[in-house]
Amino acid sequence: MPKEDFLNIDSLLSPEELQIRDVARQFVRERVLPIIEDCYEQGVYPQELIKPMGELGFYGCTLPEEYGCAGLNSIAYGLITQELERGDSGIRSFASVQSSLVMYPIYTYGTEEQKRKWLPALAKGEKIGCFGLTEPDYGSNPSDMVTRAERTKYGWKLNGAKMWITNGSIADVAVVWAKTGADARSIRGFLVEKGTRGFSAPEIRKKHSLRASITSELIFQDCEIPEENLLPNVEGLRGPLSCLNQARYGIAWGAVGSALATYTTALDYSLSRIQFGRPIAAFQLTQRKLADMITEISKAQLLAYHVGKLKDAGKVTPAQISMAKRNNVAMALDVAREARTILGANGISAEYPVMRHMNNLESVLTYEGTHDIHTLIIGAEVTGIQAFK
Repeated sequence: MPKEDFLNIDSLLSPEELQIRDVARQFVRERVLPIIEDCYEQGVYPQELIKPMGELGFYGCTLPEEYGCAGLNSIAYGLITQELERGDSGIRSFASVQSSLVMYPIYTYGTEEQKRKWLPALAKGEKIGCFGLTEPDYGSNPSDMVTRAERTKYGWKLNGAKMWITNGSIADVAVVWAKTGADARSIRGFLVEKGTRGFSAPEIRKKHSLRASITSELIFQDCEIPEENLLPNVEGLRGPLSCLNQARYGIAWGAVGSALATYTTALDYSLSRIQFGRPIAAFQLTQRKLADMITEISKAQLLAYHVGKLKDAGKVTPAQISMAKRNNVAMALDVAREARTILGANGISAEYPVMRHMNNLESVLTYEGTHDIHTLIIGAEVTGIQAFK
């Protein structure tokens, strides 16, 4: 029995899905793991991986082949994110933003011209995108955003700021959401291109989490956006929230990858670490920890898999995706903390990936909807009572 597939999840996967998973796993093993600890310590994203990931078809992989994408199903996409986050949350975050938060809205809400211009280049990693929704004062409540877009004789004028934006400082295009009127029903999406006058994207430094990831602020000061850069086919919060659902689904799988990384590290360590004349894996308390860890990972794998099947069948609900994101990220964080106890003092060493994953997961617990917000989404679904207001 493989140490990380206790319930034989592989038996549920098609040969194509297994092959895609193994390609991503090999990429992480050969290209990510040898460099990621240094990248994390130095606080840099390994940009040399961007195009190779595109060449392997990791970006926008569920979108149609006619736009240069792979046309895969949701399970295959989930397996890719699982393996990328097994390497590091920052690597998976890059791919998630590129795929779910940039390519998805362009494909779903954009014009044919916008699709032809951006999707093939984004799929290859020749262009980089970011997603601007969260603001300095409005994260969980995007309906109160203050970023505004006003019509001009040339198109639109954008003013405001976005915060905690992955890829922002290196992005060629930002999918930015702004109010065009008095309330959330007026929210529209805009493609803001790098170099646009009045647009800047300073990087946010001094992070204890997601250090191997570029996090930025987006600032718009009388930023002129041509009419052809408006995403014409959506208004209101439905647009950005639908993108977040795509990203949250990938995160549910990614968190499993992070948990597998810390669990297998702890298991291997427990089998080789000798105390009192025996490997610590021989002690009951260690075995209880390992049993709890693999049980929770197995449950999370099944949850992600089933939600993926519902997604491909067109039957998934936002609340079901919230459950997968909420459960799996919290699970992965618990597994990382338990793994740290098995490694003892070595658990804080960069020789092992446990503390890096643990710190990253503190951010993953918060972004794309905090753990508490997803709790309320599920609560509203089961009670019929909205607790936000």
